[in-house]
Amino acid sequence: MTFDLGPALLFVPADRTERLAKALERADAAILDLEDAVSADAKPSARAAMIAADPDPERVIVRVNGPGTPDFALDLEALARTRVRRVMVAKAEDAASLASLEGYEVIALCETARGVVHAEQLAALPQVVALMWGAEDLVASLGGTSSRRDDGGYRDVARLARARVLLAAGASGKRAIDAVHVDIADLDGLSDEARDAAASGFAATACIHPGQVATIRAAYAPSAAQVAWARGVLEAAEGERGVFRHEGRMIDEPILRHARSVVARAG
Repeated sequence: MTFDLGPALLFVPADRTERLAKALERADAAILDLEDAVSADAKPSARAAMIAADPDPERVIVRVNGPGTPDFALDLEALARTRVRRVMVAKAEDAASLASLEGYEVIALCETARGVVHAEQLAALPQVVALMWGAEDLVASLGGTSSRRDDGGYRDVARLARARVLLAAGASGKRAIDAVHVDIADLDGLSDEARDAAASGFAATACIHPGQVATIRAAYAPSAAQVAWARGVLEAAEGERGVFRHEGRMIDEPILRHARSVVARAG
């Protein structure tokens, strides 16, 4: 199983399914959210709305409540009545809690200290196709009050969690999704983070507002100069064996993999 929907994944509250069609027009995929976006008293009606909406199984992910909650089983019962088989599990913390999800493509959301520490075990599960991390829930699980410094950058604990989840996903050959940028108006900050995410190896960035989609897509798209460089390197490699020099730079297999990734994102 592989996960490759595109770089911009847009959250949609499951009790507002009338927004789903527009979300799919704007973003690469939609995350229909039964967890934080829906109040406790609205969750039953949100499940009913999800079933009635008959979401697109190719481009919709359903985020269910955490395995430690009573809503988890109820969410899965409702999900089974739809065609969607790609599920994001909120507050995923251990492999045993995901055992019931065989037959689904699972995105494990590592957003607690326990979840981040167990990211490697979660990524190794055959049903898991991707990991995502979340900053605000993580810091809250530690008793903290903010994931970011006054200058807008992530605190060290959040940066460590982000890197650890990316590495855990990569070690098992799975994809990684970067956390949402909650300051909707801060498109410059979102652009910086999304460009860093793409360069670091994340496959996508989640977002909470349609106005963030274009910024994420632009950040993940390589520039014309990057594409030209990558194609030139790959063309030059066709006549070489092992390490070679191209435009004054040593080119070896890791650099060729970088070039292939640039061309793939451009395509």
